[in-house]
Amino acid sequence: MTEDQTHQTGPTAGPDHEQRWAELADLVLIISREIQFRRYTDERAVHLSQSEGMVMRHLKHDPAATPSRIATATGLQRTNLSTVLRGLEEKGFIERHTHSADGRGVTVHSTEHGRNNTTLVRREWATTLSDAADHDTQHLDAALSLLTAMENGLTRTRPRNRATPPTTET
Repeated sequence: MTEDQTHQTGPTAGPDHEQRWAELADLVLIISREIQFRRYTDERAVHLSQSEGMVMRHLKHDPAATPSRIATATGLQRTNLSTVLRGLEEKGFIERHTHSADGRGVTVHSTEHGRNNTTLVRREWATTLSDAADHDTQHLDAALSLLTAMENGLTRTRPRNRATPPTTET
């Protein structure tokens, strides 16, 4: 086994740990692209842009979110978010509800159509990935734990804007 093929673990892993993290990043990007590239087998499933998908995923966990919370959670600029929300409204995937006495406060809610599409798309993704892995679930929980930790770390250290470097505070 060559030095590049060894797989050590832990923060002080051997000389190839940086290379393996880079390889993992490549694989995540490739897998993400492959998922997005495929057409859905269920004709009712509607393809969304990456930004639209991020908003719908956020609403799955925060069903009455303000635009500010959505922008913060997804990393979208408010001006871009307004465009995305308009598009999702036109598709019938979200509704905006006023919630303050002066009518300026708004919450965003998924419609039944939007929730159904999210369910269909997630089912398609699950089938696609399960088939690609030959239905092997042996390391699935470990992969989910690692990817969740990475997502949390990346979100926590996200730059406030593209010109600002990420924070490293914990």
